[in-house]
Amino acid sequence: MTKETVLVTGGSGFLGAHCVVAMLRAGYSVRATIRDPKREAEVRKMVSDAGIAADGQFGIAIADLTSDDGWPEAVAGCTYVLHVASPFPLGVPKDEDELIVPAREGTLRVLRAARDAGVKRVVLTSSFAAIGYGHDNRATPYTEKDWSNLDADLQPYVKSKTLAESAAWDFIETEGGGMELSVVNPVGIFGPALGADIGTSLEMLFQVMTGAYPLVPKIRVGSVDVRDVADLHLLAMTSPKAAGERFLACTTSIGMAEAGQIIRDQLGPDGARAPTRTMPDSLVRILSLFNSEIRQIAGELGKYREADNTKARSVLGWKPRSAEEAILAGARSLVAIRKSKDRQEAA
Repeated sequence: MTKETVLVTGGSGFLGAHCVVAMLRAGYSVRATIRDPKREAEVRKMVSDAGIAADGQFGIAIADLTSDDGWPEAVAGCTYVLHVASPFPLGVPKDEDELIVPAREGTLRVLRAARDAGVKRVVLTSSFAAIGYGHDNRATPYTEKDWSNLDADLQPYVKSKTLAESAAWDFIETEGGGMELSVVNPVGIFGPALGADIGTSLEMLFQVMTGAYPLVPKIRVGSVDVRDVADLHLLAMTSPKAAGERFLACTTSIGMAEAGQIIRDQLGPDGARAPTRTMPDSLVRILSLFNSEIRQIAGELGKYREADNTKARSVLGWKPRSAEEAILAGARSLVAIRKSKDRQEAA
């Protein structure tokens, strides 16, 4: 065990919980922030259910991205910070500042507290949303050199992640005081959930599996396994080559109808409701007028967005699972969660 401590913000979240587990498995002491003290038992259970005996190596801090309260205590004594927490709703908010303000100001709040506490390196969980949006279609994949175009008509979530990451790099350059920053930019995150928080990408998969949409839009979804994203955070935290760098966390994209067929083929009766037929683009656009979730999807029609993970693999030695593995692991996790709820209700 190392004496170094890692702070993971958003420790109760889908990715945050996996980051907590990955850091504990690597031998670090871990402190996780949560907003609601009532969720502490839930977070500790997720760690325990993952097979981690974390006695004395795992602690909880209460802190919210919208307030300075609690952050000095949360970062005290930490060598590293993984800033994972950020709002990501399934639909489109009425006011984009509901996403932009907590994402940007929360990131700066964490960075200031980390700098003041003498943290060596912060790993920021950004997104492909900060890389591949607001551009015309192109044949070549996006890389870490690309940035989303803020002059374009962007969805609030895309804008929030772009502005938050940009603010983080500006802070490090002008106010960082020598603290290092690395950034991980995931695409859609799938894979197994450790608890009740299944994340937005898995929530979308859940709706697909339960037949909420008998037809799916003709779009491709970037996909990566949550366990691989957590591993990339560890690599970005520890590798000397990662300081001052961005890393795309991605595999190949996958069509929604293709994902439905994989689920049907592999899960049998549990995946029987997964759709394999596509919806006409015109119908998607009509439905988007009445449904904020579909409104986000409608903007992806006809778009080509592939991401390139060469940098993460070559610089850090990252070895991600395939898109199919990530989708199936997520689907199996959702089936297990549903059956567990059914047993509890029956009891």
